[in-house]
Amino acid sequence: MAINIIKPLAFLHFKATESEQLIKDGGGLFVRIRPIANGGGISFRLAYRFEGKLKWADLKAKALPEARAERDTLKALLKTGVDPKLEKSLEKERNRQQQLNEQEAITKLKARVTVSDLFIRWCETDLINRKDLDEVVRMFNKDVLPALGELFVEDVRKGHVALVIDKLKQRNVNHLARNLLKLMRQMLRFAVTRDLIEFDPTASLSVAKMTTKPTERDRTLSEVEIRALARQLPDANLLKSTECAIWIALSTLCRIGELSKARLSELDFNLNTWTIPEANSKNGKAHTIYLSDFALKQFKVLIQLAKSDTWIFTNRDGSNHVCEKSITKQVGGRQTEVILSNRSKDSQALVLSGGKWTPHDLRRTGATIMGDLGVAPDVIEKCLNHTEENKVKRIYQRQKLEVEQANAWQVLGERLSLLANKDSPNVILLHSRA
Repeated sequence: MAINIIKPLAFLHFKATESEQLIKDGGGLFVRIRPIANGGGISFRLAYRFEGKLKWADLKAKALPEARAERDTLKALLKTGVDPKLEKSLEKERNRQQQLNEQEAITKLKARVTVSDLFIRWCETDLINRKDLDEVVRMFNKDVLPALGELFVEDVRKGHVALVIDKLKQRNVNHLARNLLKLMRQMLRFAVTRDLIEFDPTASLSVAKMTTKPTERDRTLSEVEIRALARQLPDANLLKSTECAIWIALSTLCRIGELSKARLSELDFNLNTWTIPEANSKNGKAHTIYLSDFALKQFKVLIQLAKSDTWIFTNRDGSNHVCEKSITKQVGGRQTEVILSNRSKDSQALVLSGGKWTPHDLRRTGATIMGDLGVAPDVIEKCLNHTEENKVKRIYQRQKLEVEQANAWQVLGERLSLLANKDSPNVILLHSRA
């Protein structure tokens, strides 16, 4: 297509023709009038030489005064050794990249989640089948979310987490602090794997240094203490159901959480068994306990006390099972150094000579007594419903040892019946348990 270069005139009086027209304005500036076929529009171009080559740059200006100013700016740039056309291309790319960056920032801003939002998502995915989910929710609602819940997850720093842990340590609940720190780290790692944050801010925090080193409890009650417990329980002002729970935990080796959630339907008084369903079992495996006469007697008392057709241990209104920590709190509340004004007679009612004990220690105690009575270790492990650690044994040795377990529970029950009988003062104690 032919291009007519016209000397400076009042170019606005020109009209579009069949060919493109370039009107020279001076200083390398040209007015470009596109042909009729292309709409006949007006634009501006700059002709210049760079490194000996003639080059053209299209200007952004829409009017002649603006074009002249833009021409002067580009020629000044040319004097510094910069190619104006290349600079305009780079500027366009920079603008495009800036827009992309702004759009990405907006997208990220919309995708930001708070710690509370993250906790809900974590619970609904990773923790959905966790047996202690209710307890995890309770702990976070009490100690974590009030402090961190409104923060965006990407803004959380290890100092925020440390503040939560320090407050727990000030309350002298180091074990709780340890558990919560481990849980918060799990949640933040979940956020990393979901690309909500780039790194875990607690990665450099040592659980042992921040809280306390893990301790392995080895507390067992001696037979002397069990006899003392039998004397002290009636005067401890406990719920009768809690008294029964203590003896059941000791005679069946069950966990208190399993007992707290027990249903009437799990008991079979024809077979004298209690079957713990897999949903309540720590290792996810159903467990049948053969009830000794001693344990059976406690369950029969509970049946008479039951306020529900479903639960053996009920909450206050009978609508659900009792809180899993209820029994433990009652036992702990009767071994306190600080005497409470409203419970001055009860606060030390269950103190024993060997030191503080918990309901879980009863499980260990019962297993130890079984061993002292000659029960084989593999049978005791079955009674405890432990998962076999040896993979080969776990796969190939599937025997249940049901008869041996039943005999072990019966032997344990007979021994406890003797120890708990206040009318038998002259019981010969096992030398290893004295």
